[in-house]
Amino acid sequence: MNILLFGSNGQVGWELQRSLAPLGEVMALERSQANLTEPESLRALIRKIRPQVIVNAAAYTAVDKAESEPELARCINVTAPAVMAEEAAGIGAWLVHYSTDYVFDGGKKDSGYTETDATNPLSVYGQTKLEGELAIQAACSNTLIFRTSWVYAARGNNFAKTMLRLAKERDQLAVVADQWGAPTSAELIADVTAHALHQAMARPALKGLYHLTADGKTNWHDYACYVLEQAMTLGHRVKIKPSAVAVCATADYPLPARRPANSRLDTTQLQTSFGLYLPDWKLHLNRMLKEISGEHPQ
Repeated sequence: MNILLFGSNGQVGWELQRSLAPLGEVMALERSQANLTEPESLRALIRKIRPQVIVNAAAYTAVDKAESEPELARCINVTAPAVMAEEAAGIGAWLVHYSTDYVFDGGKKDSGYTETDATNPLSVYGQTKLEGELAIQAACSNTLIFRTSWVYAARGNNFAKTMLRLAKERDQLAVVADQWGAPTSAELIADVTAHALHQAMARPALKGLYHLTADGKTNWHDYACYVLEQAMTLGHRVKIKPSAVAVCATADYPLPARRPANSRLDTTQLQTSFGLYLPDWKLHLNRMLKEISGEHPQ
């Protein structure tokens, strides 16, 4: 089986190169090899390779910058995936795509959002990701779309690594405590993707939209404190102890793009359909912190 992977240098894309390898030959393309800002250029590429599976791990993810670059965000998050879907349908290929909790406004539920809950994005980023979902579903029948949230990995930049860096550099740190979600590792996303794809290709009825996050919940403040607690046990020297991290509200730090207050996603459908158990968010985070502790001297 030939698998064409877009966005191979991102957090999820990097892990997908590993997780998809047992399923077939993976052609992993970085941004310089596949320009999503010129979506029509993707047609010839896909027609030349004629993959059996297209996995799109590329996206415009600069949430705040998207507010001032809506055309670029829409090109990468809507038009490019639509082209992939059209070409996948034309050659009978499967398309795997990733979306986000930002398709919801986060203000209407205290529990996790299900796949059938009404969407209502608050930002350009969220709106373009939702439009991308709809464009894919309209163009290609054999699809797997995974909505995820609060993604991190040992590779690349993310909240956990930023908090650790700031705690080593600063004497004070304040983190918002009124946004809730489940930190989800790129490793988990990639492993679930490979498992689900393998099953769905054998049982096409499994195709569709799924929520994919780690189990449990936390807020950004508690998440930061947990990162620092674990880092200290691993020998990291920090200026700010977890107990000294101040609590603040989203309103205290206004940003160009509005964030959902509740980013929790209900993963029942995914676990039931594919016979999966999704571990608590702390499991993979602990592994990631140990990994980066081995890479960087304290």
